[in-house]
Amino acid sequence: MNPPREAQGAPVAALIFLLPLLAFFTRLGGAPLFDVDEGAFSEATREMFERQDFLFTYLNGAPRFDKPILVYWLQAAGVLVFGPTEWAFRAPSALCATVWAYATWHFARQRFGRDTALAALAVVSTSLGPFIIGRAATADALLNMLLALTLFDAWRHLESHRRAPLLRSYVWMGLGLLAKGPIALIVPAGVTFVYCASRLAWRPWLRAVFDPLGWAILLAIAVPWYLHALAVHGQDFIDGFFLRHNVQRFTATLEGHAGSAFYYVGVLPLLLLPWIGPLLASLGRAREDAATGVRRFLWLWAAFVVVFFSASGTKLPHYALYGATPLFLLIASHRGELRRAWLHLLAPTLLLAALPWLPLVCAALSESSAGDAFYRAQLGRAPEAAGPLYYLVTGGALALWIAVVIARKGLPVWSRLAIAGTLQVAALALAVNPFLGDVLQGPVRTAGWMARELGGPAVTWRFTTAPSFSVYRQAVTPSRPPEPGELALVRTDRMPEAGVDVLYRAGGVALVRKQETP
Repeated sequence: MNPPREAQGAPVAALIFLLPLLAFFTRLGGAPLFDVDEGAFSEATREMFERQDFLFTYLNGAPRFDKPILVYWLQAAGVLVFGPTEWAFRAPSALCATVWAYATWHFARQRFGRDTALAALAVVSTSLGPFIIGRAATADALLNMLLALTLFDAWRHLESHRRAPLLRSYVWMGLGLLAKGPIALIVPAGVTFVYCASRLAWRPWLRAVFDPLGWAILLAIAVPWYLHALAVHGQDFIDGFFLRHNVQRFTATLEGHAGSAFYYVGVLPLLLLPWIGPLLASLGRAREDAATGVRRFLWLWAAFVVVFFSASGTKLPHYALYGATPLFLLIASHRGELRRAWLHLLAPTLLLAALPWLPLVCAALSESSAGDAFYRAQLGRAPEAAGPLYYLVTGGALALWIAVVIARKGLPVWSRLAIAGTLQVAALALAVNPFLGDVLQGPVRTAGWMARELGGPAVTWRFTTAPSFSVYRQAVTPSRPPEPGELALVRTDRMPEAGVDVLYRAGGVALVRKQETP
């Protein structure tokens, strides 16, 4: 059932409407590029300019078969306008996340009303998962936006039988094929199939799936690039993109990303912080929601994603976000039914209370024997990287939240959670993300800048997980042992004791020059 209409003042509604811009663009360039993914995407885009080849991507001179071309084109547009900066590489993701949020608001406004639409906008803009991928120089925000647009239009077609939304959904799927590949078809086809099967409505699904004009549009968008890639790289493209990064990613565990069958059951609530409590409360209404067409569709959308990716051999947290959009809407639609406020407020309280202690936690981990020696060395820089601004912002966010909890007990639970989410986003964007970027990636960025100033050839040596070094060096950096006189980026735990001159060292990173042979 729908909650009673809430009297949203114009200032509050305006603030909620601005949340996506604040969440995804505030200090977007405040942290260095995070390796491996951000560094790899950004360097591949940079090399498009260096090679003057904008139809395929290379990473440190080798063909990169991981993803199709669309996100690189968007990043290239950002670089053309703003130069090769962190902001430029991340701007497409921030823009896509913003469109994703407003598309969710628009869909909710048409079907659930103004207040629920604003609540859904607040949920998507303040949840942890969208915040992370919406500020990352990767293809994930782009794909999530396209999946949301596809399934929103798929529902518009199912409820109205109009062809225009169906044809738009084919446009979004065609772009999705250029963004990340076959998953852009699998999720919409699977979700709509399960929904239509639940209604025993086979003919509408078959007509929609085999629409000839829709397929013509989709193929016209996606096929030219795939034919070009196949013509240039042949079997290597089939083996690298289709077989390894699609088929094997589902049937086997790649790059150590394994997990149990219940992996996403645990991961998805964390990606929805601070809205864990409302998510669990909404689950209790799932059976009742099944009687309503659009709500049934939303639950089946979320369930299909969880089940499908739980069967995958490779498991990564952001896969769960493909099914998060319907949960944003369901959480918003059930916001008036929340009880036991303390249970819902517990998760954001714990998170905001933990942030001021994060530098000390990092320092303690650096002195332990757990994990990789490189990351322990990087975490050892945490106390020096956390300046007064970090503690002012995180401590201030916690203090404000405590004041809200104590002094604003009359506010609805969802309103207090929206405040918690806004404080969470502010703390993460203004302080936590730049702090973690400095700790984990600051030395690589400094080494890249230094190598660029020194000039000459450089390599990565015993260090294959730092493609951002090439971005900051502004040159392709092969991975091999250095020749005499060459610069090399090396992990300090793998650096030889003799035969190199150390030019820079911080945390687990060193920039060295191979000594000339006597």
